[in-house]
Amino acid sequence: MGAQWKHAGREANSKAKAKLISKAAKEVMIAAKAGVDPASNIRLRLAIEYAKKVSMTKDTLERVIKKGAGLLDEAVNYELVTYEGFGPHRVPVIVECLTDNRTRTAANVRQHFRLGQLAATGAISWDFDRLGAIDGVGPAGADPETAAIEAGAQDLESGEEGVTHFYSAPGDLDAVRKALEAAGWKIESAALVWRAKNPVSVTPEQRTEVDEFLEELDGDDDVQTLFVGLK
Repeated sequence: MGAQWKHAGREANSKAKAKLISKAAKEVMIAAKAGVDPASNIRLRLAIEYAKKVSMTKDTLERVIKKGAGLLDEAVNYELVTYEGFGPHRVPVIVECLTDNRTRTAANVRQHFRLGQLAATGAISWDFDRLGAIDGVGPAGADPETAAIEAGAQDLESGEEGVTHFYSAPGDLDAVRKALEAAGWKIESAALVWRAKNPVSVTPEQRTEVDEFLEELDGDDDVQTLFVGLK
């Protein structure tokens, strides 16, 4: 695993789908603070693409963009807060939250880590790389390694169902994504991630405990993304 944790099969559940749309809305709103033009705001462009992928309606998306940019009467002030710690069996975890109430979020995250251990800033992230990550499916006969070299990606991994995970320097994320698209790759996601340098191994029984811990964390309304150092 070593990068973003994703709940298996969550898209098939209507409640989980609503959760994905809520998270997408928060990301769009915070990205829109830097400008409403996706052409000049890379983060907003990626957030919009993800919102469309999880089936956010056009009207909702337009309203969320305006809300985040302060163009509506409703005030919104989400901020990114990152927590680091160990889950069960010393599995390293980085938790990114978007919140309008730091006190509430901190208390909730402490509660979630009751089966693990919260750590100080930098205590976990030093063992992760900050990277751009692009998931794509290539055209027939495409060679992922050649595509990575030509697009300027630093590394790649094979994923499930024909997906290839490409990794880039953070500042090269959009350029690599565009190069892959120009080469005929279908891009499924593009985002900044934390990728573990030394992911740990656990037994199947321990993995069940870890997944239960991560599912509880992911169910928190303030939790946006989880990055896990797990093989």
